[in-house]
Amino acid sequence: MKALITGAGGFVGPHLADHLRHAGDDVIGLDLASGPDLRDSEAWIAAIGDHRPDVVYHLAGWSDVGRSWSDPITTFEVNTMGTISILEAVRQAGAGRILLISSADVYGVVTPDRLPLTEDHPVQPRSPYGASKQAAEAAALQYHRGNGVDVVVARPFNHLGPGQAPRFVAPAFAAQIAAAESGGSRRLEHGDLSPHRDLTDVRDVVRAYRLLAEQGRSGEVYNVCSGRTVSMQGLLDALLSMSEVEVDQVVDPALVRPVDLPVLRGSFDKLRSATGWEPRIELDATLASVLADARNHQRLGLTSH
Repeated sequence: MKALITGAGGFVGPHLADHLRHAGDDVIGLDLASGPDLRDSEAWIAAIGDHRPDVVYHLAGWSDVGRSWSDPITTFEVNTMGTISILEAVRQAGAGRILLISSADVYGVVTPDRLPLTEDHPVQPRSPYGASKQAAEAAALQYHRGNGVDVVVARPFNHLGPGQAPRFVAPAFAAQIAAAESGGSRRLEHGDLSPHRDLTDVRDVVRAYRLLAEQGRSGEVYNVCSGRTVSMQGLLDALLSMSEVEVDQVVDPALVRPVDLPVLRGSFDKLRSATGWEPRIELDATLASVLADARNHQRLGLTSH
């Protein structure tokens, strides 16, 4: 299978490319360093027309939920209009399937009695990021219904693993722990630790993506999640249990979001029914790999990845 990955240089892209190549696929990876800006629709029409992939994994986009509050215009330009650029390019090229990577943030704030979330739950996002993803989904499904484009939508919940940038919670904690272990500040700054999240290892997530590209039903939406939750305090405690030093925990008001979801947990029953997928990697093993990655970056003197 010939696969084209947008956003190939991001967090998920390298993991997906490795998984696809291991499965025997021919992989083309494009990102801002090797391909067009998502907002350059003509350039994407040319790029996808040249490659004519069997499947486009559309990973590229604005992924920082917190920063979407301060820059909603760019968030929508990249996530919504950028997705339309890819959809139109696929339509014009007569390429194969597009797997649109959306987000569980489209569900918005939900009450505990509605958990676990299934794909038919109403979408009512609260953040600009979530709204931009909802709009991207709507565009993708319209292209499917109105233009016959073969579209499958994945709604991943929170995922983590080695290679994730430290602006996200687990690698942010890990980076501060690694710095403290190397003689840096013993002050670990964090935001609100009360939210509970459904966390999945990125290597399990990319397995789900390839299975959906092969077996997902066109025009359908699928949650990608673990079905279990952990609090951010629990996540931090697990990382601290692996630390070689003691640290002081301090709340940084700048890290507290204007609106946050108290709890988010999904059901992957639809995905399992369609593909047989289940998560395999335990959270402690994932966090150990995140901390090992942070320690390696600290040793090499790198501040971001």
